[in-house]
Amino acid sequence: MTRWNVYVTNEIPELALDMLAKHCDMEVNRTGQVLTKNQLLEKVKGRDAVLSLLTDPIDAEVMDAAKGAKIFANYAVGYNNIDIPSATERGVMVSNTPGVLTDTTAEMTWALLFSVARRVVESDKYTRMGKYKGWGPMLFLGQDVMGKTLGVIGAGRIGLSFAKRAKAFDMKVLYSDITASPQFEQETGGQYVSLETLLQESDFVSIHTPLLPETYHLIGEKELKLMKKTAILINTSRGPVVDELALVKALQSEEIWGAGLDVYEFEPEFTAGLMELDNAILCPHIASATIDTRTKMGTIAVSNILAAMRGELPPNCLNPEVYKK
Repeated sequence: MTRWNVYVTNEIPELALDMLAKHCDMEVNRTGQVLTKNQLLEKVKGRDAVLSLLTDPIDAEVMDAAKGAKIFANYAVGYNNIDIPSATERGVMVSNTPGVLTDTTAEMTWALLFSVARRVVESDKYTRMGKYKGWGPMLFLGQDVMGKTLGVIGAGRIGLSFAKRAKAFDMKVLYSDITASPQFEQETGGQYVSLETLLQESDFVSIHTPLLPETYHLIGEKELKLMKKTAILINTSRGPVVDELALVKALQSEEIWGAGLDVYEFEPEFTAGLMELDNAILCPHIASATIDTRTKMGTIAVSNILAAMRGELPPNCLNPEVYKK
């Protein structure tokens, strides 16, 4: 079997790279920095495959620079960074890493929810600054979680995994999606409602939708005004699903109580004012960041490349219509 020439756009766990190196000649961007567009265009030239990250914009120009590449294997479950129609038009396969990060992301969503509700980050900073002088009845009052109403936007794998855990806290679960999901209802006891009803009735709202034209700014000024003043918004999906400027204004004016974000509309940049908010917890896109999960993501991405190299349909191919035996 001929060894392919593969470019890896950033460092991933070594186990996955070792797996790739056994069968392919590879070059890895080990700077830890996201490549500029010009750097990416240069590096993909002459490659048989590219293992890309969600931070890499893989458009028609990049694909043309990588003329002859058989596959772009995305190290992510989401693939809004890749122009799938352009890839299909050029007969290039695109793959992702679904499933493996479902539970890990759900766990991180709960971590954010509890951290915002109980003001964990605020109180940690307060304590480290030497301001804690003793217990007080009004010190860092937060929100209870037990018995509250949880609103889940998006009933896919991650939304389902997240909502299933609400049973432990005796929460009422509402969910909204394009259509009702019998599986979601059976496994969570959730009630299918309109987005408007969900926002009006939920104490906690968690977003689990992919970024599509239909979900861009799904949560904006109008939607935020529907939420309770005591409500908390959590987003571990994709940043542009939320109108970040509208969210900053809602948090500044205390239209909602708080927010926990792992993703941002202009990532890695932040909307002005967001960084200064004490009622927002901001994480650097780490929902899938566990050793086990990030390693599995790498081995799945590599498996997709190796399958293509063997002339097989990659198991997670997003445009199988271009596959040729």
